[in-house]
Amino acid sequence: MTQAEIKLCSLLLQEHFGEIVEKIGTYLIRTGTQPLRMIVSDTGLLLDQVKKALCVLIQHNLVTYQLQKRGFVEYEAQCKRVLRILRYPRYIYTAKTLYSDTGELIVEELLLNGKMTMSAVVRKVADRLTETMEDGKTMDYADVSNTFVRLADTHFVQRCPLVPETPESPDALPPPAPTLVINEKDMYVVPRLNLVGKGKRRRSCDEEENGEHKAKKQKQDGESSEPPPDDGIYWQVNIDRFHQHFRDQGIVSAVANRMDQTSSEIVRTMLRMSEVTTSSSAPYTQPLSSNEIFRSLPAGYNIVKQVLDQYLTLLADDPLEFVGKSGDSGGGMYTVNLHKALASLATATLESIVEERFGSRCARIFRLLLRKKHLEQKQVEDFAMIPAKEAKDMLYKMLSENFVSLQEIPKTPDHAPSRTFYLYTVNVLSSARMLLHRCYKSVANLIERRQYETKENKRLLEKSQRVEAILASMQATGAEEAQLQEIEEMITAPERQQLETLKRNVNKLDASENQVDETIFVLESFLESTVKRP
Repeated sequence: MTQAEIKLCSLLLQEHFGEIVEKIGTYLIRTGTQPLRMIVSDTGLLLDQVKKALCVLIQHNLVTYQLQKRGFVEYEAQCKRVLRILRYPRYIYTAKTLYSDTGELIVEELLLNGKMTMSAVVRKVADRLTETMEDGKTMDYADVSNTFVRLADTHFVQRCPLVPETPESPDALPPPAPTLVINEKDMYVVPRLNLVGKGKRRRSCDEEENGEHKAKKQKQDGESSEPPPDDGIYWQVNIDRFHQHFRDQGIVSAVANRMDQTSSEIVRTMLRMSEVTTSSSAPYTQPLSSNEIFRSLPAGYNIVKQVLDQYLTLLADDPLEFVGKSGDSGGGMYTVNLHKALASLATATLESIVEERFGSRCARIFRLLLRKKHLEQKQVEDFAMIPAKEAKDMLYKMLSENFVSLQEIPKTPDHAPSRTFYLYTVNVLSSARMLLHRCYKSVANLIERRQYETKENKRLLEKSQRVEAILASMQATGAEEAQLQEIEEMITAPERQQLETLKRNVNKLDASENQVDETIFVLESFLESTVKRP
């Protein structure tokens, strides 16, 4: 765990959950697994505060707990899972593009609340969609339920592990911590709910008063009504499935850039056919025959079987080896080589960064080293057709930034420089790790800059919010145009300009965060694919 990762985790926890949760989360990330007693004494917080903070972190899957043999419970922070908070906007946007506004709001609610029952999600989403509709129109619970079922069928949402039902004996003491289990067959099984109803709008009375009434009403309902039929069956977002989708999108766009739209559509079809059957860490997709691929192509692609076979042969013969041939039955069996595709995407990212930082000539040397593996300085000059002085300067520049490494091969045991070969090479793995570390630092800097910008203009932002609230309440009561104009003029022209600049800067910083996260995703996926699993 690097300092850059710890700092980024700390900033993300503070931004989304506040100072107390951030303090405990960062403490657990730094120290590893700890029992409750140690957390309380080392952080200096009250026991009640620590318990509530741990509840929040466990609810959002950011902390796990384990019962030790000696009978006490230890808590462990999931640093990688905390860093996923950065990708929440991308998960929500993907759900919107695949399953429209309903899918977007379902994923958003589950990410905001960590875990929820299906009935609670459906009601909340239906109410939120009804709010945005025209007067007289409402969102049906059944429509939201159907979208939820589609998300579960494609594995974008999954069930949370449950406490197994055990026969209660009156004398037995409950364990210090429950052991949660989940049957893999049931992970995506949606409970049969007969949810009848429509989304409700909020009453247009004062917010505080409305909140009070609502709380009282819920309390009364809770006392009188029976629990929902899916009580105890909680759902969460399946982050690995979203990552699989991002990876597939990256592979498809890479094939489209290298070849053409039709070949990318063939690879998309192959990935879509095996997306639920292939695990996210598998090196290859399931083998598919060309006949199966032909039958599964989208309706708009009117290509004959012969042309498809030619495309598949072209893809299999391509040096990047995105698609491989694994047999000849059924017109030829083909797979998508996921790990090689990820390695190609990571290498392309490295090349792009070298070109942006050091220029096209350095990128030429970098690509040359990737292709030839090991080269002496003289060979680099000759192959790259760059003058000796410039080539030397560029190689040393990349060497100092850790993009290129130097390997010594001595002819004699004394390692005398005159009798030693000095070979330049690119270690893609170490370069990817170094870049990933820099990306974490960049995102932390962007978040700090955004916080600084908003803190500097805090007074102006509060004033703007007050004016907007007054305008909204006056419009609701049907105020005259002149009165509204007078309220709007409370913010002067220079202040308005300052607000516009702030908005533009914050939007730029947000966009930059998302762009850096795309690079983080490619590099992380590549590094994970190189780890040998038992």
